Amino acid sequence: MPATQPTPEGQVSDAVKGNWVDHYAPAPLRPYLRLSRADRPIGTWLLLLPCWWGLMLAMIADGRVGWSDAWIAAGCGIGAILMRGAGCTWNDITDRNIDGSVERTRSRPIPSGQVSVTQAVAWMCAQALIAFGILLTFPPLAIALGVLSLLPVAIYPFAKRFTWWPQIFLGLAFNWGAILAWAAHSESLSWPPFVLYVAGISWTLFYDTIYAHQDKEDDALIGVKSTARLFANQTPRWLRRFLVGAVMLMGLTVLGAALPDANPLALVVALAGPWAFGWHLAWQLRRLDMDDHDRLLMLFRSNRDAGLLPLPFFAVALLV
Repeated sequence: MPATQPTPEGQVSDAVKGNWVDHYAPAPLRPYLRLSRADRPIGTWLLLLPCWWGLMLAMIADGRVGWSDAWIAAGCGIGAILMRGAGCTWNDITDRNIDGSVERTRSRPIPSGQVSVTQAVAWMCAQALIAFGILLTFPPLAIALGVLSLLPVAIYPFAKRFTWWPQIFLGLAFNWGAILAWAAHSESLSWPPFVLYVAGISWTLFYDTIYAHQDKEDDALIGVKSTARLFANQTPRWLRRFLVGAVMLMGLTVLGAALPDANPLALVVALAGPWAFGWHLAWQLRRLDMDDHDRLLMLFRSNRDAGLLPLPFFAVALLV
C-alpha cells in the first residue's frame, strides 16, 4: 500500500485536500490565510457570483459594455477575496469560544492557538483597508453601498445566538454584491437588482442549510441556532421552497432587465440561465443525505458550479 501523506501542521479539518495554503504558502503566513479561508475557496465564489450576476444583468438592461465593466468584474473578484477574508476573520474572532467546542471548527487558527485575537484583529483590518481602496475606484453610489454592506457583515456572527434563521443574515451579507455591481455599472438603481438580491438570499438559505447540517449535533449541545436544527427532517421540503424562490426571482430579474428592449431570442437565452441554475439545485436536492457529512460538504461546495451556470447564458444574451 502507498504511504499515507502526513497532514500538514495546523491544517483546518474541513480544508480542501491538497490546497495551496497548506502545501505552498510560506509557513508564517499560513495561519492568517487559514483565518481568511484561503484554503477553502468556496466562500469567495459564493460572495463573488452575485456580483457577476448583477453586473451582467445591468449590462443586459442598458445594452452598454465597456472596459470599465472588465475592471468592475476584476475589482469585485479581488474585493470578494479580501472581504470574505476579513469577514471570516471577524467571524472567528467573535466565535472563538464556540469554535473550540465544535468538532469541525476547533482546528481553526484562533481556538487552536495558531493566531492570537490581537493578531487576528490586525489581519482583519489590513484586508478591509485594501478592499476599501479598491472600492474607491468605483462610482460614488457603489462606494456608499459598499460601506453600508459592513452592517450585515458585522451582525452575522451574532445571529445564531438570537435567531433560528442566521442563514438570512448570511444571505444579506453575501448577496449585497448583486446590488453593488449593478450600481457600479449603471451608476443608478432600479427594482431588478433588489429582486436579484432576494433571489441570492433564497439561494443562501438553500446552500447554507445544507452546510449547517454538518454541525447540528454540536450546535444542539452548545445552544447555537440554525435552519438545519429548525427544519430537522423537514429540510428537503424547505430546500425545495428556497430552490423555487431563487429560480423564480432570478427569472423575474432577467425579465426586468431585458424587457422591453430585448429581442425574443436574447430573452429566451437569458432565461435559460435561471433554468440551468435551478437544474443544479434540484440535482443537489436529489443527492441530499442529511447524515452524511462528506456528502453535505460536497453538495455545499458544488454551489460554485450552480452559481456559475447562469453567466454564460447572460453573456450570450448580450451578444444576440
